[in-house]
Amino acid sequence: MSNVIAINAAAKKNIAAARATSDEMLLAEIAKGGRHAMHVLYSRHNVRVYRFVLRIVRDTTMAEDLVSQVFLDVWRTARQFQGRSQVSTWLLSIARFKALTALRQRRHEDIEQEDVLEIADDSDTPEASLDRATTSAILRACVAKLSPAHREIINLVYYHEKSVEEAGEIIGIPQSTVKTRMFYARKQLADLLKGAGVDRIAA
Repeated sequence: MSNVIAINAAAKKNIAAARATSDEMLLAEIAKGGRHAMHVLYSRHNVRVYRFVLRIVRDTTMAEDLVSQVFLDVWRTARQFQGRSQVSTWLLSIARFKALTALRQRRHEDIEQEDVLEIADDSDTPEASLDRATTSAILRACVAKLSPAHREIINLVYYHEKSVEEAGEIIGIPQSTVKTRMFYARKQLADLLKGAGVDRIAA
């Protein structure tokens, strides 16, 4: 019994230590080949990266593969991180690049990132097919109807809680452009929500 208690205590201590370790500290360890640090970083961010990628590629299998590629890149290039942005922002930048590259390859076209963002996406999403009786379902459905560029801004700022500066870093556009896209995205979303009978969120 005492052994079980000791093991549980050790496990709790390890979990607490992992939580107390910053992303930057984990990357420093990963750069030295620290596999445990890699495991902790993956556990901390893989769901967020997956959701972010899935909103871009709209394909669960592709999204899962891209998440693996993102963290493989992190393992290989951790020493290149210079701390100019948050680690989560750096991860989403890598994820966005890989997702857009995958979209270009899937469409067999060599096009620029801005062109990818302007491609209309009329396909319904798993989120949009959920029960629209709840306000959250209606909101997700309306977000899915936004243009790709506007949907990306809403995704970063509201779902991933990134600042205007961080969103600009991830997408690779000036802050002024982020603000402009946010303005029009919110206006379009408000119109969609109003059309769906949800005036309160639109305001």
